[in-house]
Amino acid sequence: MESKRSKYVLIALTVICVLLIGLTSIHDEWLTPLRTGVGYFLIPVQSGVNKVGSAIYDEIVDYTKLKDALEDNKEMKDIITQLTEENTRLQAEEFELKRLRQLYELDQEYGQYNKVGARVIANDSSNWFQVFRIDKGSKDGIAADMNVVAGGGLVGIVTDVGANYATVRSIIDDSSRVSAMAIQSGDGCIVGGDLTLFKEGRLRITNVLKDSDLKDGDKIVTSNTSSVFVPGILVGYAAEITNDTNNVTKSGYLIPAAEFDSLQEVLVITDLKVKMTEETTAEDGASAETQAGESETNEAGETAASSEEETAAAQ
Repeated sequence: MESKRSKYVLIALTVICVLLIGLTSIHDEWLTPLRTGVGYFLIPVQSGVNKVGSAIYDEIVDYTKLKDALEDNKEMKDIITQLTEENTRLQAEEFELKRLRQLYELDQEYGQYNKVGARVIANDSSNWFQVFRIDKGSKDGIAADMNVVAGGGLVGIVTDVGANYATVRSIIDDSSRVSAMAIQSGDGCIVGGDLTLFKEGRLRITNVLKDSDLKDGDKIVTSNTSSVFVPGILVGYAAEITNDTNNVTKSGYLIPAAEFDSLQEVLVITDLKVKMTEETTAEDGASAETQAGESETNEAGETAASSEEETAAAQ
């Protein structure tokens, strides 16, 4: 009921305004006082309507501008998000390219060995990669006791192999022992894993003869006498070499060449030290047999020549 009453009042006012506007447009003289009176009534109404209309228009314009600004802001945020994602992706690709270049250089440095590239897919619960898994396994030619390198040097050795994965024990693990030698002097040593010590960025070097020429800064590589590690792989650099209390040996520390807190890609050397040793032994045996055969042939030739000389002398 109240809604209908308001509606009728609005219609009545509208009609009155229209009539008044019509009267003010008539130019007869007798209507002049009426037009004047109507003007006094309409001018405030028109001013109020104009102000309300202007305010409404300004509000509409401001709302439109605000809406456009919000849409532009959303578009800018989307562009910023896209550019941030693109920048992150490019940075990741740049870092990956850098790592792959390092692996390529490592591959070239140890070109005498056959290798397979692999990605690290898991590691143990600690922050260091003392034991980790790679995404290559027996179907890729990976076998136990194969050496693993990355970041410029020796990382560890394969201990367990599945069809499409392999487990690697790194040289920083407490149970790791690497038979090594100083490349400058050839002096032998043992590099022992020590996770607690590695938190200081180093491992332990032991079993160095007192009279050896091993000194700080010397390159330490895998030894020819190692039973599982192929020879000549950089392990790290000697540091703080001192005489032991037994006055027979020396010991010290090793700064590893590889970085064990950010391993992502590695190279697995598919040449096994055991097979290399067997092949060398077989070659040495074949060489010895060949030399023995040549010696027997020479002796037979000398005997025949001696017989001919004796026969000629008798004649």
